[in-house]
Amino acid sequence: MRGFRQWRWHLDEMFVKINGETHYLWRAVDQEGEVLESYVTKKRDKKAALSFMKKALKTHGPVEAITTGGLPSYKAAMSELGNQDRQEIGRWANNRVENSHFPFRRRERVMQRFRRMKPLQKFASVHANLHNHFNSDRHLTDRQTYMTTRSAALAEWQNLMA
Repeated sequence: MRGFRQWRWHLDEMFVKINGETHYLWRAVDQEGEVLESYVTKKRDKKAALSFMKKALKTHGPVEAITTGGLPSYKAAMSELGNQDRQEIGRWANNRVENSHFPFRRRERVMQRFRRMKPLQKFASVHANLHNHFNSDRHLTDRQTYMTTRSAALAEWQNLMA
C-alpha cells in the first residue's frame, strides 16, 4: 500500500474551536479518501503547513501530485520543500478532502467539542484510523464483496479489542 499511496494527495485545513479559541486541524487524504495524516496547530501559517507536510512526506514517502486549497501557506511550504511543480489548485479539485471532514464533524458534535489541544490530536488520529478501517466504498463493490470485507474488518477489530 505504501507504493500505491504515492499517486495523489489532497491537503486541507479545518477550523476547530477549543474553549472558544480557533485551532486548525490539517489533514492529508489520498485519492481513495483514506485519511493519511492529521495534525493540529494554533496558527495557519507557512511554519504550520511546512511541519505538516514534512510529517506526511516522512511517514508516507514522495507523492506524484498534491491538490491543495488556495491558502498561500501551501505554496510557500511547497516551494521550500521543492514540490511546487507537483501542487495543483482548483476551485472544486479539493472536494475529496472537504468531504472527509463530515464524519469528523459529526463525531465532534456528539462529543460536544474539545477542551484541549492534545485530546483533539489524539482523537483526530484515532478517528482517522477507525474510519479508514471500516470505510469500504459501498458504491464501488457488489453486496457480497462488501459484506465479506465488512465482516473481515469487524472480526479484525474484535480480535484487536480482545
